[in-house]
Amino acid sequence: MPEVPISPAAVIELLTAEHILEPQEPITPDTDLFSMGLDSMAMMQLLLLIEERFRLTINPAEMTRERFATAAALAGFLEEKRRLAA
Repeated sequence: MPEVPISPAAVIELLTAEHILEPQEPITPDTDLFSMGLDSMAMMQLLLLIEERFRLTINPAEMTRERFATAAALAGFLEEKRRLAA
């Protein structure tokens, strides 16, 4: 099965399709996810979905506020993680 591309749009789709966040306004790549309701419980849910969708293993110590701040930041972190794992 081919790798699923990682992009800010793919991260936003995961957040909304899986109801991790239910924003009142559209999420952009640079939207502050914490201001949209992302909390530690939602981060754990998101982590499980990321590992399943993108086939990456994320160490809980890697789950920093900076990396999860925006869809763009998270996609960049995930792309780098995939590149280093290859």
